[in-house]
Amino acid sequence: MTIALRIQQLNKHFANGKHALRDIDLTVHAGEMVALIGASGSGKSTLLRHVAGLVVADGDSRSLIEIDGRCVQQGGRVHRDIRKVRSQVGFVFQQFNLVDRLPVMMNVLVGLLHRTPRWRSWLRVFHPQERALALEALARVGIADCHAQRASTLSGGQQQRAAIARTLVQGAKVVLADEPIASLDPESSRKVMDILARINREDGSTVIVSLHQVDVAIKYCPRVIALHQGRVVYDGPSAALTPALLRQLYGAHAEELLAGAVPPAVAIVPTPVPQPVPGWASQPLAHAA
Repeated sequence: MTIALRIQQLNKHFANGKHALRDIDLTVHAGEMVALIGASGSGKSTLLRHVAGLVVADGDSRSLIEIDGRCVQQGGRVHRDIRKVRSQVGFVFQQFNLVDRLPVMMNVLVGLLHRTPRWRSWLRVFHPQERALALEALARVGIADCHAQRASTLSGGQQQRAAIARTLVQGAKVVLADEPIASLDPESSRKVMDILARINREDGSTVIVSLHQVDVAIKYCPRVIALHQGRVVYDGPSAALTPALLRQLYGAHAEELLAGAVPPAVAIVPTPVPQPVPGWASQPLAHAA
């Protein structure tokens, strides 16, 4: 299978001394839909920002991040061709990152800027075919009738769907969604996750989404990568994430992830339980060194 994302020996220290990411080694294949889970401060957002090249790893590390075989960053340095790599990566932020005063259509057309001459982007000149592409993307996420409205007039769920439409126009092969439903009501959350799952299924896009809600991860993502204190502590089928296993992995921190969760068997047929990442199964991580 084609490898969409490869991460090797990724470490990140912040200026305050916090070791945010610890020895991350991951491979995600093309077409997978993967959930990143973990309590607040576990490193989910930091990891996604490294993948997009928005943050660099420790300068003295031997880290490597590749997307579709092309280097994003290595040894704490962003690759010189990062703009070309980023053109294939769509990033859906928790806070939408739309320009409130611009029409929804114009916000979606931003996804074309990587292949639009600068003078046209400055003057906001887009061809009819490009506008048709943006309208089609808005139709796919269910808000085509809002295309002429200012972004500020949309609800939170509609704004997030507009942000996803932007990645569709971009033609992103890899979609990174950083807590895309954290600030949404349950119905809006369901619509956003349904759209991400449909993009994964219909377009073959690789989707990596960070989530607080274990039940949502189980329902939508066949594979889950669990982070705790910057480490990968589980990487395997979402169906195997029973409350007992989560408590084994996270100790007292498990309750934050289990709040409102449904039993795995309700969402997906269970598969054989794999072993957690070696060295982290024998004791709750809250007490690990």
